[in-house]
Amino acid sequence: MEATGLNGQLVLLDNKIVIKRKGAWGFLTQGLKGDKEIYIKQISSIQFKPGGSITNGFIQFAFSGGDETKGGLFDAVNDENSIMFKKKQNGDFLKIKELIEEKREQISTPSIIQVSTTSDVPDQIKKLADLRDSGILTEEEFSAKKKQLLGI
Repeated sequence: MEATGLNGQLVLLDNKIVIKRKGAWGFLTQGLKGDKEIYIKQISSIQFKPGGSITNGFIQFAFSGGDETKGGLFDAVNDENSIMFKKKQNGDFLKIKELIEEKREQISTPSIIQVSTTSDVPDQIKKLADLRDSGILTEEEFSAKKKQLLGI
């Protein structure tokens, strides 16, 4: 997804954002700086101020080792981690902000993977032995599963 603002473009990729500085306003505020890539896992906060009828809005990214300004809209003009935008662009930037926050949440919330702990293994082998003894599993099936549980 991409959102175009007054002094740059914000591109959301799978694992990072790219701040591009195409256009005259981008050149005036940022000079000849190239594209800036920030990995989503590095973003520590996102400041978002929607554009109004009189003032422009901005989105600003803070990350470990970053040098973002703290002065709001007036400093955001020159901040390399910010993009300014007009009121009519609020929706595009709000949507991309929400998508970035979702990706940040996915990164910070580890998926739940069921892993057999060593304390579970003896219980599982005992249950398998009961199934073998009752004729539900063959000796070969029991041995194969036991080796798998023991990591042999």
